[in-house]
Amino acid sequence: MSLSPETMTPVRAGVLKRLRNRPTLRGAGILLAILVALALLAPVIAPQNPHDLAALNVMDNRLPPGAASLTGTTYWLGTDAQGRDMLSAILYGLRTSLMVGLSATLGALVIGVAAGLVAAQFGGAIDAAIMRIVDFMLGFPSILVALVLLSAIGRGVDKVVLAIVLVQWAQYARLMRAAAMVERRKEYIEAAVNFGLPTRHIMLTHLLPNAIGSVLVVASVSIAGAITLEATLSFLGVGVPITQPSLGLLIANGFEFLLSGEYWIAVFPGIALVLLIMSLNLVGDRLRRSLNVRS
Repeated sequence: MSLSPETMTPVRAGVLKRLRNRPTLRGAGILLAILVALALLAPVIAPQNPHDLAALNVMDNRLPPGAASLTGTTYWLGTDAQGRDMLSAILYGLRTSLMVGLSATLGALVIGVAAGLVAAQFGGAIDAAIMRIVDFMLGFPSILVALVLLSAIGRGVDKVVLAIVLVQWAQYARLMRAAAMVERRKEYIEAAVNFGLPTRHIMLTHLLPNAIGSVLVVASVSIAGAITLEATLSFLGVGVPITQPSLGLLIANGFEFLLSGEYWIAVFPGIALVLLIMSLNLVGDRLRRSLNVRS
């Protein structure tokens, strides 16, 4: 049974109404928009470039929040052991964490969708081979695989993105294959095959648009998972380099000073990371529920 435009209009209107009537989603969306804006505008609004060694002063190391330096500069969130302004470091770290999370999720989504689509379309030995690889990848903990990969290829933002892509693509491949298999049994796909349309045309213009919806919803939730995985890897010392710190690495750098009372070096980046992951999870989860017509 196909849905006509007249039938789809009330459905879309109902979805929009559910989105508007969810205050939690609105609040999380506003918070996420603010965090993304701060990350994008970090080079403009940050009081200091924490990546510029010439801008750092060792004499300003570990100053408490609100303290002023010898030059009169006020550090509202304090400084770390290298004399970096924590506010500036958090803004740049937020930028790095978001970039890694979005890039890794997009890369894993592209590879996973392509693999699942090919497996569903061709079936047989190709399907079996792809699914065995997927089962193998999903049989190991993501953090363990990422740790092994980064131990072999070294640290770096691009290497962290590659490692997360390699441990996340399999879940998208399985979801895409399942959704595409359902679509392949429908009449419009059978009609396209009977009309003699090329396989690539059927896959890209018929199968992909109708099967990718559920995968995109899962991807919106998985961005937070990618950021969490990057933060964990950086905290363990195998993630992003010290010259381009993320929120996870900032937390790791300040962890050793917690017992000495210099809490702000680790706590403030931790609060920023919690707010980012919480807003991403809430937005992704609420979107999933709101876009599910059955709910």
